[in-house]
Amino acid sequence: MSNTLCIIPARGGSKRIPKKNVKEFHGKPIIAYSIDTALKSGLFKEVMVSTDCEEIKKISQMYGAEVPFFRSETNSNDFATTVNVVNEVLEAYRKEGHSYDEICVLYPCAPFVSAADLTSAKRLLNKYDCVIPVVRFDFPPFRSFEISEAKLRYKWPEYEKSRSQDLEELFHDAGQWYFFRNEEQYHESLVKNSTSPLILESNKVQDIDTISDWKLAELKFQMLNEEL
Repeated sequence: MSNTLCIIPARGGSKRIPKKNVKEFHGKPIIAYSIDTALKSGLFKEVMVSTDCEEIKKISQMYGAEVPFFRSETNSNDFATTVNVVNEVLEAYRKEGHSYDEICVLYPCAPFVSAADLTSAKRLLNKYDCVIPVVRFDFPPFRSFEISEAKLRYKWPEYEKSRSQDLEELFHDAGQWYFFRNEEQYHESLVKNSTSPLILESNKVQDIDTISDWKLAELKFQMLNEEL
């Protein structure tokens, strides 16, 4: 097994969906899917959860993750970033004499993540410093509108008459995980100059920020499992 660490950041202060990280999703806490996938992949020397919540700690440990310490109060508020959490975790491990060659940050509300995708990402680290899952925009951003002074207008009017298929294909972050080579300190972003995409299909991606998002994720999950 390689010297690779999986960090699952899961604070307890979700406001739009209370207790989101441990809310039941098709029969088990949603964080359990991320933990199970990470463990079953066999890629990681350790799968750990960074949290400030006793309930999340107990559930994470029940499903096999390590929770060696609680997250600091500074990194438990609404303004803490993933980079802040990664730096705190790695610093805590360094103080204990532990270091890792590669890091995967795997989000707790990511039930569509597969061990196969994580394995593909780890292989890509032989060529790149970082791998990020991305998904195509469903609608071309160049054809988008903006509202100015209560009036609707094209953001880029030069593309008003362009055919969708003639516009550049763009992608956005799938919001599931980041896989990267370890460094001493991270600043502002985990995205490096040498970053590879792993392109996912839209039926395997869903942001979960609202109850409507949650219900849509459940439907997608059910459909995917019916196809298997």
